[in-house]
Amino acid sequence: MTSVLPPDEPSLFAAPSPAEQERMVEAMLFASAEPLSLRDLQDRLPHGSDAAEAVAALRRHYSGRGVELLRVGEAYAFRTASDLGHLMAREMVELRKLSRAAMETLAIIAYHQPVTRAEIEQIRGVAVSRGTIDQLIDLEWIRFGRRRMTPGRPVTYVVTEPFLDHFGLESARDLPGLKELRAAGLLESHAPNDDTAPERRLSADPEQDDLFDNE
Repeated sequence: MTSVLPPDEPSLFAAPSPAEQERMVEAMLFASAEPLSLRDLQDRLPHGSDAAEAVAALRRHYSGRGVELLRVGEAYAFRTASDLGHLMAREMVELRKLSRAAMETLAIIAYHQPVTRAEIEQIRGVAVSRGTIDQLIDLEWIRFGRRRMTPGRPVTYVVTEPFLDHFGLESARDLPGLKELRAAGLLESHAPNDDTAPERRLSADPEQDDLFDNE
């Protein structure tokens, strides 16, 4: 004979209440050193829980507060509200600074991804040194993408979630426009100094910046 629980008696396998699920997700996100995806959260929640709904509720709860729940690529993380970032700033010595070559290369990859090394060189007008690419990979701001189905099958490069997280972006679509990039000095048309990157000039094309207008 099959035993049936009374309608008012909860099942032993019932999912936690929505409020409890929010608390669980909140705890995991606060404790994690890295952004967590919905799959990461769902895998850790009890059976029957809804990570997406819990995240949506938390985002509404923290909207406009000093700490906000932000989407970083395909993951989520708590971050200080952008307008309060100055309160967290402190003076420190910058031990590792990106060269102009690395900054320009990073900007091109972010706006044209997936992009090959040859395409980066065509846009910048200079050869890209191996050290420039290695530096950006070491920072975990770019990674290898899929190989192009063209002769030689060249590897492509794309930006990473740590890159988006560092610059406070939800996705590459949130990157600043051409005017902001020029103001930041990322689209200078001259070659980098010899002491910043061992690169040679391939061409002098003052219109190369216009390639960014298509993004």
